[in-house]
Amino acid sequence: MNLHPKKLFPEIDNIELLNHQVVTKKDLLNFGNALLSEIRNNTNQAEKPAQWLKSVEVRKLLKISPGTLQNLRVNGTLNYKRIGGIIYYKYNDIEKMLNQ
Repeated sequence: MNLHPKKLFPEIDNIELLNHQVVTKKDLLNFGNALLSEIRNNTNQAEKPAQWLKSVEVRKLLKISPGTLQNLRVNGTLNYKRIGGIIYYKYNDIEKMLNQ
């Protein structure tokens, strides 16, 4: 863990320096790239969903209807386990299905 993160704008410590500076397209491009890099780093560190998901969670994740999820089960596209009256899906199986 970095205790002293790199500042995007170290000159902000002396705000008077900013009053007379011009922002160029290159500056904006560098800022955009730095921002995207930060977003990607934060996204990669986000928690993965639980290993087993219920039908409602899978439908929200994939943005599909109950009928579409049933079709994925019936035609063998998506593996599942039924425990009692609840159907569970492995998160890894969902990832594999999406990557195919």
